[in-house]
Amino acid sequence: MSKWPDELVFAPLGGVGEIGMNLGLYGFGPRNRRKWLAVDLGISFAPPEVPGIDLIMPDVSFLEDQVDAGNLVGLVITHGHEDHIGALVDLWPRLGCTVYTTPFTHALAEVRRLGEPGAPKIPFHVVPTGGRVRIDPFDVEFLPVAHSIPDSHALAIRTPLGLVVHTGDWKIDPTPVVGNVTDPARFSALGDEGVRAVVCDSTNAIRDGISPSEVDVQGVLAELIAAAPHRMAVTTFASNVARIRSIAEAAMKTGREVVLVGRAMERVVSVAREQHMLDGLPPFRPADAYGFLPRDKVVAILTGSQGEPRAALARIADDDHPEIALSPGDQVIFSSRTIPGNERPVNRIINALVLQGVKVITDRDALVHVSGHPRRGELEQMYQWLRPQVSVPVHGEPLHLAEHADLARRMGAREVVRLVDGDVVRLVSADPALVAEVIEELPAGRLYKDGQVLIGADDPAVAERRRLSFSGLVSVAVAMSAKGEVVGDPMIDLSGLPRHGIGGKPLDDVVEEAVLDCLDGLPKPRRRDPDAVAESVTRAVRGSVNAAWGKKPLCHVLVITV
Repeated sequence: MSKWPDELVFAPLGGVGEIGMNLGLYGFGPRNRRKWLAVDLGISFAPPEVPGIDLIMPDVSFLEDQVDAGNLVGLVITHGHEDHIGALVDLWPRLGCTVYTTPFTHALAEVRRLGEPGAPKIPFHVVPTGGRVRIDPFDVEFLPVAHSIPDSHALAIRTPLGLVVHTGDWKIDPTPVVGNVTDPARFSALGDEGVRAVVCDSTNAIRDGISPSEVDVQGVLAELIAAAPHRMAVTTFASNVARIRSIAEAAMKTGREVVLVGRAMERVVSVAREQHMLDGLPPFRPADAYGFLPRDKVVAILTGSQGEPRAALARIADDDHPEIALSPGDQVIFSSRTIPGNERPVNRIINALVLQGVKVITDRDALVHVSGHPRRGELEQMYQWLRPQVSVPVHGEPLHLAEHADLARRMGAREVVRLVDGDVVRLVSADPALVAEVIEELPAGRLYKDGQVLIGADDPAVAERRRLSFSGLVSVAVAMSAKGEVVGDPMIDLSGLPRHGIGGKPLDDVVEEAVLDCLDGLPKPRRRDPDAVAESVTRAVRGSVNAAWGKKPLCHVLVITV
């Protein structure tokens, strides 16, 4: 056996230990000459702790090195959710490889790309739903699965050393309204073929039982819409075409017209109609038609289920939408679940609607939403079908991964590997003495989308912005002569500080006194050094404000020699 036998490895650069920002890598070959296949390229949404940052993406510096070495063979996209495809436009230029996906996902990606100014032309290889493609040295079969967006697929990845099933996001739903079903016979056939490893969704691994079907939600929505005396608005994930269809069918049966509100919703509906997923439904009305429809003859489908401040529902809750308003007695259904971290903005919107006299219905009140991810009972069925030797839980926070790992052991997986982003796990080796385990670590980090710019998570701007949000900024401009004499009065500006400090003294007076006292006390040689003046004034201002307020602001001092 050579020093470096052929191996099949898996390495996540995002999506393990967290929900979102999915990017997984499969590598095949000897350790020093692996070929890599990337799976998904997603985003996550920035938490309040990183103010001003819009989106978070995986750091692809390792893959960039593999591109330079000619070792990245392709990128496969399992489905069209933002946490699996949202980073494509921004990061594909760094990879430059062919992107393999299925028809609806491709169409959604193209519509999104065309909506981004200056977006690159991406070479897609469109694989039929349930199709198979050779991406040497990998053979990739797209396995249709039920999920909360159409055209979702797991992947059967075949190599000379064995078969791995990458589940992507999935659930078991025999009646999904729109989209694929997860076929027990197909997955059982893979189990008969022999599955070396399963890399599997853990999102709902802490929940017992089987997820309800999408058709169950359809029935509840129909009842609620039929019983509504006035306007009905429903907010849901824009990508959930099955939910949109259910709402539209209920509206049609009750003689109501559907008004579509939100650009993301319009984009998905456009693609869904092209793909014949909304056949049989009348055209939806635009937002500007809302005010002309009778109050009991309208159902609005809205974006903003996660409390996004610029989405339609937030603006309606703030009575700030140019075309949509709600009145006492109207109803809003949150046909969605709140993603962890979004609880506060969602609750803010709910409270604002309640204060307007609007009745709010959530999944606490009725079955108005079901998850697109497998509960424990569904995971057990998948393990019964596949009978894998190795289990690698992914797509979840640490608690989800731990619960999934325990379940996999109970279901007979001989080896269960726990890992974090950046770990490289050997799934199988040409050397039979080697077991499944973490064998090395890749650089794995985060990129922040700041406006239209991508920056590293360690960029000084991020730390400075945190400090600004906590303690504000003092700006001082001082003019000095060549002899080191102060010319005129310093210019001072305070941003984000209270007007008064301890004892009621104005903080701008505190800053001005600190600047003047500092300048008066400086020896003349230091006065002739602008850098020394700036450093001394900064220390004096921060110390004086801290004494008067209890916090040290950022301080920017500009010294001009005249």
